[in-house]
Formats: sequence, structure tokens, C-alpha cells
Amino acid sequence: MNGEEKIHSTFASVATSLGYSEVHGRIISALLVAGQPLSLEELTQQTKYSPASISLSLDLLEIIGIVKKMKDRGDRKLYAKLDGDLIEGLRSAMMLKLQKEITNTLDELNAIRNSDIKTKKAVAAVEKEVRRLQEYIKRLSEVPVPKK
Repeated sequence: MNGEEKIHSTFASVATSLGYSEVHGRIISALLVAGQPLSLEELTQQTKYSPASISLSLDLLEIIGIVKKMKDRGDRKLYAKLDGDLIEGLRSAMMLKLQKEITNTLDELNAIRNSDIKTKKAVAAVEKEVRRLQEYIKRLSEVPVPKK
């Protein structure tokens, strides 16, 4: 495995650890290594993923503020570039995912709350810890990202 492939592999692992797919990490690493916008074709070549997979992944990365898609006036190709602060974008995406999971968990606990006594006690114990986690995530989200 060459150095560039190792970088792509590392970013793929980071992406999956944050709940995203490997292709998201490979796109980010390709753009980071290039240091300039890359076309859909170039991203396809560098990541070894299909144009459809790259395009769909770019849509999500753009929604969460990590990537910006654009077209060059000189040609009709779709290009992508890193947009904004990468760490801030990843942090925001991670916090949104965690908050969504906590909300879903609390909703599920609420749905089974009115069961038998044993279940009520279990729900109360789990809910207490989930709320502690929720508070911790809230505090963590307020920690600023270090300057570049």
C-alpha cells in the first residue's frame, strides 16, 4: 500500500468511526491531498468508487458543509472542493448524529415506559444515563475547534 492509499484508508476509517461510509472519508482525503478542486472523474479514479456513488456521497458532504460542488464555466464537468473548516464540519456532523441517536433512544424508552414495574425501573435507569450522556454531548458541542 503506497502512502497516498494509506491516507485514503485512514480517512475511510475515520469516516466509518463517525457513522459515515468509507467513500465519504476517501473523498475528503482525495480533496485534502490534492489541495484543489477535483472533478467527479478524478474523484472516481482516486477513490475507486463509481460516479454514482461519488455523486451521492458528495451530496451528503455538501449538506453537512464539508464539500462544495461547482461547475467550471470552461467545461461542463462537476467539481468538488473542501469547503470551510474540515474539523468544524466533521464535529457538527458528529454532534448531529449523536443528538439524533439520543433523541431516538429517549423516544423508544418513552414508548415502553408504561409496561410492567420491572420494565419501568429498567427504563428509568437507562433514561438517567442517556440524559447524562445528552448533557455531556451538549457540553462537548460547546468546546471550540482549535484554530488552524
